[in-house]
Amino acid sequence: MMYVPIFILLVVLSSLCQSDDQLTHTKPLFPKETLISAGGDFALGFFSPTSSSNKLYIGIWYNNVPERERTVVWIANRDSPVTTPATSVKLAVTNDSELVLSDSQGHIFWMATSSTSGGAGAFAVLLNSGNFVLRSPNGTDVWQSFDHPTDTVLPTMRSMIRYRSQPATGLFAWKSPDDPSTGDISSGMDPASSNVQVFIWNGTLPYYRSSFFNDVPASGGTYQANNTSVTYQWMMVDTGDEIYYTFTVLAGSPYMHFSLHHTGKMRLLVWENSTSSWVLISEEPSVGCDLYASCGPFGYCDLTKAMPTCQCPDHFELVDSLNFSRGCQRKEELKCGTESYFMTMPNMKIPDKFLHIRNRTFDQCAAECARNCTCMAYTYATLSTASTTGDASRCLVWTQDLIDMEKASVFLENLYIRLGESPDQKKRNFQKILLSAIACLLLLTIGALGWACKIRGKWHKKKIQTRMMLEYLSSTDEAGGKNIEFPFITFENIVTATDNFSDCNILGKGGFGKVYKGMLEGTKEVAIKRLSKSSGQGAEEFRNEVILIAKLQHKNLVKLLGCCVHEDEKLLVYEYLPNKSLDYFLFDSARKSTLQWPTRFKIIHGVARGIMYLHQDSRLTIIHRDLKASNILLDKDMSPKISDFGMARIFSSDQLHANTNRVVGTYGYMSPEYAMEGAFSVKSDTYSFGVLMLEIVSGLKISSPHLHMDFPNLRAYAWNMWKEGKIEDLVDSSVMENCSLDEVSQCVHIGLLCVQDSPSFRPLMSAVVSMLENKTTTLPTPSQPVYFAVRDPYQPGKAVGNKELSIYDMSLTVPEGR
Repeated sequence: MMYVPIFILLVVLSSLCQSDDQLTHTKPLFPKETLISAGGDFALGFFSPTSSSNKLYIGIWYNNVPERERTVVWIANRDSPVTTPATSVKLAVTNDSELVLSDSQGHIFWMATSSTSGGAGAFAVLLNSGNFVLRSPNGTDVWQSFDHPTDTVLPTMRSMIRYRSQPATGLFAWKSPDDPSTGDISSGMDPASSNVQVFIWNGTLPYYRSSFFNDVPASGGTYQANNTSVTYQWMMVDTGDEIYYTFTVLAGSPYMHFSLHHTGKMRLLVWENSTSSWVLISEEPSVGCDLYASCGPFGYCDLTKAMPTCQCPDHFELVDSLNFSRGCQRKEELKCGTESYFMTMPNMKIPDKFLHIRNRTFDQCAAECARNCTCMAYTYATLSTASTTGDASRCLVWTQDLIDMEKASVFLENLYIRLGESPDQKKRNFQKILLSAIACLLLLTIGALGWACKIRGKWHKKKIQTRMMLEYLSSTDEAGGKNIEFPFITFENIVTATDNFSDCNILGKGGFGKVYKGMLEGTKEVAIKRLSKSSGQGAEEFRNEVILIAKLQHKNLVKLLGCCVHEDEKLLVYEYLPNKSLDYFLFDSARKSTLQWPTRFKIIHGVARGIMYLHQDSRLTIIHRDLKASNILLDKDMSPKISDFGMARIFSSDQLHANTNRVVGTYGYMSPEYAMEGAFSVKSDTYSFGVLMLEIVSGLKISSPHLHMDFPNLRAYAWNMWKEGKIEDLVDSSVMENCSLDEVSQCVHIGLLCVQDSPSFRPLMSAVVSMLENKTTTLPTPSQPVYFAVRDPYQPGKAVGNKELSIYDMSLTVPEGR
């Protein structure tokens, strides 16, 4: 008789502990029950904001976060809480395939409907992304919570900018920490500005305004602290019907989300397991003068200062020195009909209340404002929403006071503000010009007497500087401390050899100038590198390359035959290599079949031996710092020779690594620690060699657009193919017929060892050569590469942390025969 009550108790307890991820017509959700996403990251169920509250809400929260830190990311019935007894309420999928929150008396608190019918048998499922979807039997999602956000944006959620010409809904903050109902703080696109800027509103009043959405398709950053590391990225997607932003994190990363706080701040938070707490990464607005129009008309918030404050532009002054919110006023009144000029203010977040004039060039935009007396300012750039309007221009003008301006290094807009000149000012300017002209005439009269002496002195000084450079190169060797003997070739001989630098003799062009083919003494073919006067390679790099290559002798290093310094000219003379550079063949669909697998393996082996010589077999320890396919030249036998030593660095015998504030090289080939921190060592060259190996095997560039969109770069693609045993999918199709898959697999394995993120895990080049020559050697297992991104990586000179990033897409290379 005791078994029946126990059985009934077990059935009741099992229903109370429901923890799967789906709701069906026959299985609703009751209080004290939860849905758990398949991966266990999110939970959906009933909750009360405080223990003393009698209000119930249906919400989604992080399942693995302690209850004291519970973070609700979505609420269904935020403005219609359940106040009836909890035992009478349920969330269910109806016969009409709708999600309904109701009680036993038939009172409906919330309902999810869709214009597209789910059909009989529809069900609801909580995804591991935190998205709660209503799905038809055929697998089509007819409704999802991601399309109806509350106050939080999760990874993969779409932040809609525009949908079929209609502005999308935004976020609404909680009314208070204990009240999840819709508060006064909201955020969303401003339809009055053609949907190109985001506002945070306090009721109907603007509280904060973001910068423009520009043409950058993706941006992001990396947070790392307390053993927590997460890389996130914002990406803009334009499908034609809709434009939206979405942000993503790498799989396995800590929890991260954006939320609109009830205090009016948009916050980015990440979960730190080490402290079991949410950590604030960033928030906007961040300073007091960042609030909307806080500096008043014509005033701007200067974020470039250590303590951001309100400032007046040049030619403006404070209206009230005790109250900056009243803004600034012109020192000189504008008068219609008088000629005005415009002052340029760089790096500005542009003001609000602008007028967008379409189909204008920059010059037309400037002329439009100049001839209109009511035009106070204008700017011009390119809109990210151009593809939906068919108009790629942006001419913005202002016909009223300029409000809500900021100056910061992240804003790259030039703002042009109209200024005027009064008659008195013109008179004063004329007097200044007249006095300046008289003074100039006097100075010219006096200066004419010494002009010849000055010119002669300048010429003599230049001659001395040239001679000193020649003597320095010929007699000083910083690396070894001994004199070197090096042939210098006269400029006249080089002019003759290149037919006065004829365009017909150009072999190629690079970031540092041009390379010409020449015939020295009428018989000897050479390649002559002529550094342009405006190139980034100056005397230091020139001297570096001359001294280094003069000291290095190896069959896999290019041979430098001589140099020439003549006035502003700096020239290097190399041996001529008829088969050009590796990238000329490797990345060209018509020529890559020339490089069959035996030739490719010979190139890999030769480059490895050349680098090993630089690192340990030569008298000096040399870090090349710019290894890439375009810097590997090929002789008549297709044997490789490493070139371009302008960026190389010399290490002392007891030196293991170094740091620099000037990061040079080519993005994609640079190791993570070098690109992000400026730290380099022999392992930096090992990383570049690993990238080169993967390129030679696959025939793909490190950032090849032919890769599957799921893989951010060649490293990730190669690692996945190696891990899944699909090496044949990675190998260049043009060499598949005559290659040894075992040998190719070994090369991929070695390449993945070389491109590991930690320098300590990468092998020395001597070990790499040994692995290549001894195919029976057991190789260690490489670690999975972590994708890292540099914001706007192709902008030379942009700061990364406290380092200056100077990335050359092409060091001077020779894509023709040398």
